[in-house]
Amino acid sequence: MASTTAGAAASGGTADVPENANQHCPGTSSDQAGKSAACAGCPNQSICATAPKGPDPDLAAIAARMSRVKHKLLVLSGKGGVGKSTVSAQLAFALARRGFEVGLLDIDICGPSVPKMLGLEGQEIHSSGAGWSPVYVEDNLAVMSIGFMLPNPDEAVIWRGPRKNGLIKQFLKDVDWGELDYLVVDAPPGTSDEHITITQCLQGAALGSGGSGGAAAVIVTTPQDVAIIDVRKEVSFCRKVGLPVLGVVENMAGLVLPAERAAFSAVRVKQADGGAGPAEEVEEDVTAQVLALLAERFPGAALRLRAEVFREGGGAARMCADMGVPLLGRLPLDPALGAAADAGRSVLAPEAAAAGAAAGAAEAAEGVAKGGLEGVAPQACIAPLMAIVGKVVEQTAGVDGKAAAAQ
Repeated sequence: MASTTAGAAASGGTADVPENANQHCPGTSSDQAGKSAACAGCPNQSICATAPKGPDPDLAAIAARMSRVKHKLLVLSGKGGVGKSTVSAQLAFALARRGFEVGLLDIDICGPSVPKMLGLEGQEIHSSGAGWSPVYVEDNLAVMSIGFMLPNPDEAVIWRGPRKNGLIKQFLKDVDWGELDYLVVDAPPGTSDEHITITQCLQGAALGSGGSGGAAAVIVTTPQDVAIIDVRKEVSFCRKVGLPVLGVVENMAGLVLPAERAAFSAVRVKQADGGAGPAEEVEEDVTAQVLALLAERFPGAALRLRAEVFREGGGAARMCADMGVPLLGRLPLDPALGAAADAGRSVLAPEAAAAGAAAGAAEAAEGVAKGGLEGVAPQACIAPLMAIVGKVVEQTAGVDGKAAAAQ
């Protein structure tokens, strides 16, 4: 964690004093951290008070496991519902498709989405002398989640912080990940117990293994201010705990929809008889006529509709410029991405496009109403997703011989 000379001097030379700490800070590793009178009003008080104190007996085992993992990517956000699990799943799929050995760890204990998004519902964990065996989607993509442990997928996990923290440590020290290029960690929203535990364990393990292979964060947001406000807190959290931020992904950055999947209406205002009553809107479905006109005007072209759903102007870009963190890219609200998540597959897989196109053709042949999002072939999200993955690989110095097989 960052420190300052003035802060260290004020606390008697303590080296682990945050830059914005109060005078006479006891230090983040002290038993009195977050509890002493000097901590009152400090912006770091809650983090210091809940953080484990003293040497952690599990760190040696975690360090042994994590020494075989080159890069740990924590997918974080201060806001819920911004698409962290979607980004985590598609990032893991994309890295594996580039030839890397990848693990995906779901530490959202109360809301595990990864089994669904990886097509692994109903799978179970098996153990051996080497530890817990992760569930494999592909030969080079391993997954671990509490979702594999629940007897019923509708079962609520009602745990307090210490029990959550214990399971996260167990995932890190007992799962036999093997040799990995990337471990992608899907975290719950916020800056609470799970985030402190995973960060401290990975950082402690890196120090225990000689200081190599530390963790870094990929932060996910959506464009609107109500999300940006909380995501700024996540950037602040990363800085306070010394976690490097690779960059920010702006998810749901505008809706992109194939024109043939849209519904078009003509709305006319009809005056009441005699003009005495209120006017009435009459809506007429003109989808067929509009699509026919578009096909005539742009023969052979694939047309897409694009609209800014939340706001225009790139809220994430302004936040990144203001806080000095990179913007990795903007992912649109592409129906293909949602369909891929629901189906538990990669949006980049060739069979996904074929399946989506076939489903769309079948619906059209059967006269299914336009406007549905099922079976949409992946299109608009692919280029920005691949650009984001490329930046992650570049920034983690992961460009090696395996990347030569990339598309």
